[in-house]
Amino acid sequence: MAYSLRQLSDFEDIRTLKHRYFRGIDTADIDLLRPLFTEDVEIDYRGGSYRAKLTGRENMLEFLANSFHAGALAMHHGHMPEITLVDADMAEGLWYLEDLFIMRDANLKTQGTAIYKDVYRREASGWKIARSEYDRVIELVSPLAPDVNITAHQLAKTGRPMNRLGDISHLVTFD
Repeated sequence: MAYSLRQLSDFEDIRTLKHRYFRGIDTADIDLLRPLFTEDVEIDYRGGSYRAKLTGRENMLEFLANSFHAGALAMHHGHMPEITLVDADMAEGLWYLEDLFIMRDANLKTQGTAIYKDVYRREASGWKIARSEYDRVIELVSPLAPDVNITAHQLAKTGRPMNRLGDISHLVTFD
C-alpha cells in the first residue's frame, strides 16, 4: 500500500504525541501532558494488582500528577507502534510498553510490560489521545534493594510534593 504525504505526516504526528506522553509522565510535566488528551478522554489501565479507569482530561491530569509525584521514580518506553488510520480524523494504535516504577515511601519497584491500545482523534490543534487502555503482559513487584543508591531523581524536583497529593481512590482500584 502506498501512503500519501498526509498519511505519513499523520503517522509521525501520532508517534510524536505518544512519545511526549511517555516523557510527560516520567517528568511530571503537566503543561506538556494537558494538550495531548481530548477533553473527553477515556482511560482504562489494567495492571496485575490495580485498575485505573477514568474519563475526562482533568481527571487524567489529576491521576497522573498524583501517580508520578515527588516520591516516585519512573521510566516508560513505548516500542513497536502499529498505527492504523481509520479515516481522516481518527486513528488507532498499538504500542508495546516497557516500564520501571519505584515508590520510595513503600520501598517497592515495579517492572513490567504492557500492550497499549489507543484511539487518536484529530482536533483543530492536532492529534490527541481520545482513548487509551492497556493490559499488563508482565508485572514484577519487589522490594527495592536496601543498598540502592539513587543518584538522579527527576520527579523529586518536578513531581507533586508528597504533602500535596490528592485523593484519587475514585479513579484507581487495587486487588
